Amino acid sequence: MTTMIIWLVRSGLAVGMGAVALGLALLPLRQSGAAAAAGVHPGPMSRTEAFARAETLGALGRKIFSDPSLSASGLQACASCHDPARAFSPASAMPVEMGGEHRDQPGLRAVPTLRYLQSVPSFTEHYYDSEDEGDESVDNGPTGGLTWDGRVDHGADQAKIPLLSPFEMGNRDAAEVAAKLQKAAYAGDIKAAFGETVFDNPEDAFDAAAEALATFEQSGPDFYPYSSRYDAFLAGRATLTAQELHGRQLFEDPAKGNCSSCHLSEPANDGEPPQFSDFGFLGLAAPRNMAIPANSDPTYHDLGLCGPQRTDFAGRREYCGLFRTPTLRNVALKKSFFHNGYFHSLRDVVSFYATRDSDPGRWYPKYSDGTVRKYDDLPQAYWDNLNQDPPFGRKPGDAPALTDPEIDDIVAFLGTLTDADLQPEATGH
Repeated sequence: MTTMIIWLVRSGLAVGMGAVALGLALLPLRQSGAAAAAGVHPGPMSRTEAFARAETLGALGRKIFSDPSLSASGLQACASCHDPARAFSPASAMPVEMGGEHRDQPGLRAVPTLRYLQSVPSFTEHYYDSEDEGDESVDNGPTGGLTWDGRVDHGADQAKIPLLSPFEMGNRDAAEVAAKLQKAAYAGDIKAAFGETVFDNPEDAFDAAAEALATFEQSGPDFYPYSSRYDAFLAGRATLTAQELHGRQLFEDPAKGNCSSCHLSEPANDGEPPQFSDFGFLGLAAPRNMAIPANSDPTYHDLGLCGPQRTDFAGRREYCGLFRTPTLRNVALKKSFFHNGYFHSLRDVVSFYATRDSDPGRWYPKYSDGTVRKYDDLPQAYWDNLNQDPPFGRKPGDAPALTDPEIDDIVAFLGTLTDADLQPEATGH
């Protein structure tokens, strides 16, 4: 396909079938060509009308995404933390970003990429592979949802989180956001798309902005171009070096890197390119990052799926310490890794996987008697939740799952996942 603009139902417009799937389903369809009803949630549309509305909302969402006037400080836009030149990840190496009225309020988690979220399923506690993709009888456990803990399913709901977060854009409520939208240069565009009365109700204006942002974030060329050298390799249009090919082999080898058990690297049965995530939840025990101010309180622990930011699974100890598996597409561009931004080198991340259990003293601090405080950011009551599949599960002193040259080869392979528009020659960096 020359372009891949596949609109999802989470934007309120259409159902995406995947980046290389054929066709488009609209729910519901209307057979007439009359103009769609005005308002935040218009009535049934024809395909032509739906595509036209998606184009309109996408263009509006692009403006909102880059507008710092929507923040309490007047200096922070969505794009401030989700840099388009960095695969919509932070440009900085800070573990968390600063926000709030004076941009002095630290966040609690590393900012994730917004690219390649179009295939993330809605959250479920019990995910079963579809009949054409795997064994339908296997319960893969908690899967899906957006954010590190999967607490929202739809792009519009996710877009509202930073607008109202006290340590992000810092607005008090929907009314404050709506008042800023009404003063924006594109206020007329909002009225044209959602009706002349959209600002009469602040909640309607807030919903309209969130829907526009969600639609923009489903733009294929911007958010899921599938243009990496690895994609070209899979299509037979590019080659990988011997080192990259060996890295791919190690990445997929269940006795070595075993990375592809969670970061799926093969095309789906329907031909859709690999997402490099199964969207499941894992406990990996990244070291505690004392550069996050919240961690100065020894009683504070970010436990992912069981809280504190997600509240519906509070007390579910079997979920504590689990975070959603991110995509590895464009991972070579990142400057901090894991939910707490502890690591700043992709090579260190792969090394951590290879030696977390065989050489814990390399990663975790020590008590005064010299013993290692392994898994220091996860209370021992939840250690049973940690992933012990290879390359984990070894004993201290065991040989690591990967040698240093093998780690280098995996890192080289991961470098093939950078999209073409983000390569240095494309960005001018």
